[in-house]
Amino acid sequence: MGRIGKEVAAQVISFAGLVLAAVCCGVPMWRVTTYIGANIVTGQVIWDGLWMNCVMQSTGQMQCKLNESLMRLSQDLQAARALVIISLIFGFIGFIISFVGAKCTSCLKKDSSNANVVIISGCLLILAAILILVPVCWSAAISVSDFQSVLTIETQKREIGASIFIGWCSAVLLLIGGIILATSCPPSKPYYPAYRPPVYTYGRPNTAAYGPVYAAPSNQPYTGTYTGSYVPAKPYAAPSAYSAQPYVRN
Repeated sequence: MGRIGKEVAAQVISFAGLVLAAVCCGVPMWRVTTYIGANIVTGQVIWDGLWMNCVMQSTGQMQCKLNESLMRLSQDLQAARALVIISLIFGFIGFIISFVGAKCTSCLKKDSSNANVVIISGCLLILAAILILVPVCWSAAISVSDFQSVLTIETQKREIGASIFIGWCSAVLLLIGGIILATSCPPSKPYYPAYRPPVYTYGRPNTAAYGPVYAAPSNQPYTGTYTGSYVPAKPYAAPSAYSAQPYVRN
């Protein structure tokens, strides 16, 4: 029951990490740029994402445009688009494989095969966590360096968007789920020792106190003489001469 509980908990945590990774990939809030003019009415907020850019006016109107060309993105967002997609693929494969080797399923007959499949799924989830952690940290580092640079115009300074924080949470959940699955191995020895019937030792019988009940006949030949006649000595044997009694007829 302990191993089943660990695997189910790891699967739930991994699924939550995959959902957050998908949200991080789709939400266009990797980088946020705030522009405020002389009048607050002219202020606007620009969101940069992997697939689209959105501009929100101070009046509440929002306009989004798809990034049709990959070369128009910055280098960190270009790498992030590829790495996040690969992370989602590896994470999804690892999540599905974890059901094949789970203890509560009967897809595989041998316990060692189940353990190997679960370890592989855990390694894939850990790899997915690393793949999504790299672009998120890279984009965050570039946003912080541009914000602190004196060469950047005040109205063009970039801030860390919500997708970066979602990506960090996703990486942590995928890493925890993968580690739990990778360490969910069957014990090398059974929890309970195998039952062995008690062995009783029997000693040799005491021949001095107890003699054999039955003694086998000896192999020596019979040395007696045979006369050819044998008369059993019985007390109820019939007499040698029998006298007939007279019968009386009426």
